[in-house]
Amino acid sequence: MMRMTETVKQLLIINIIFYIGSYFVATAYPLFSLYYPENDNFRFWQPLTSMFMHAPMPNLMHIAFNMFALVSFGSALEHFWGAKKFIFFYISCGLGAALLHLGVSYFQIHSILDSLSGLNLSDSDLKILLNADYRAIFSSEGQMMAGNVKTILENAKCTQEQFNVLITAVQEFQTPSVGASGAIYGLLTAFAFMFPNAELALLFIPVPIKAKYFVPGILAIDLFLGFKGSSLFGSGGTGVAHFAHIGGALFGFIMMWYWKKNSFNNNRWD
Repeated sequence: MMRMTETVKQLLIINIIFYIGSYFVATAYPLFSLYYPENDNFRFWQPLTSMFMHAPMPNLMHIAFNMFALVSFGSALEHFWGAKKFIFFYISCGLGAALLHLGVSYFQIHSILDSLSGLNLSDSDLKILLNADYRAIFSSEGQMMAGNVKTILENAKCTQEQFNVLITAVQEFQTPSVGASGAIYGLLTAFAFMFPNAELALLFIPVPIKAKYFVPGILAIDLFLGFKGSSLFGSGGTGVAHFAHIGGALFGFIMMWYWKKNSFNNNRWD
């Protein structure tokens, strides 16, 4: 394995600091994870900071896989590109992943809400319903307690079936996104661009495979697993969350294609 380069080492340290620090600072996850823009917890810096956050302890696999990939592929790329070009590429892929994730979330949430248009809910009603803490509004017997949410649903004559549909939108609206996976997929794509015939292998694939076949295969497998609720370089979750992985790979592909087209990919920024 190639010696770890300086920028990769710094990124590794930052990710570990975020991982350990968020365990001791309770407010770190709502502050630095990526929330849907209309969520009350959303902050403008989250598209950047969320790529340094990972699934909380005791989950080690999420950060371990991402950091292993960062060191393995990132060091090779930084060696040939230089630090400035590498960090620009890495951050751009992470932001691109967040952008696609938020775009798909927007489509998903509003498609669900459109199916509930018959309830004639106002924008203020929807804001209350989507931001409500549903764990706190039900009694120990499972009955919804009096409050704004119950009043809005009763006035709208919401059925149990409609409420169940609403909850799917609430889950997507309230679930934050974390992880460096989008940026990592950008690195994988760039590696396949630069070293298409390099032979790679995973522990569960004993036969080496060329990067130009390995990376598209990993993307396809991870997206499939994502819809099943798991991931190769992620923490599981819905299929929507795994569009962040595809977003990182897509932005990485676009940048590599552009640099190659302009004969820029061989120039260091140092």
